[in-house]
Amino acid sequence: MHICIGDYLLDIVQNSFEAESSFVELTITETEDTLECLIRDNGKGMDAEVQKKVLDPFYSDGRKHAKRKVGLGLPFLSQAVEACEGTFTLQSEKGKGTLVSFSFNLHNIDVPPMGDLNTTFVALLAHPLCKELVITRSLETSKGRESYTLKKSELVEVLGPLTTSGTLNLLKEFVTSQEEELKQYQNTPQLDLHKNR
Repeated sequence: MHICIGDYLLDIVQNSFEAESSFVELTITETEDTLECLIRDNGKGMDAEVQKKVLDPFYSDGRKHAKRKVGLGLPFLSQAVEACEGTFTLQSEKGKGTLVSFSFNLHNIDVPPMGDLNTTFVALLAHPLCKELVITRSLETSKGRESYTLKKSELVEVLGPLTTSGTLNLLKEFVTSQEEELKQYQNTPQLDLHKNR
């Protein structure tokens, strides 16, 4: 079950990796009022019929999880977004890739917590099927704007392969330092609440 926004991101980006993508882009844009997330890949994509099916919680293609008879990732996300006055879009073309975008109204009491983005980003960057992942995270409030970008190929160039505990610890420290830079621009209890729930 998905309990935080980080869970949704982990699930969707992992789906992109499993769709044989050589490039995945994850963009998270946060303001005082909204959180917008976009995941774009160049994987195998889906035709219109499959796109309709993946929003049905009782559909599973039987390949990804052979014993599972349901697929809950996108249906749960779509339901959560709808409950929070947000938006959800799925666009895909077979052989060209997929785009999933969603947003939450941060003033809605039912918005899931953000979760531990540091760990989520490290897990995605170090995923064995990840060829190239670019994560862009930004926060803009009345106090100002800050953003950072993580690109797997650049991180590997500096740190080496993201496969050892030492390298993964260095990566997590770096990601954590980037998230800390954003905190100075938080100015509402709502934002803080969603970071720590």
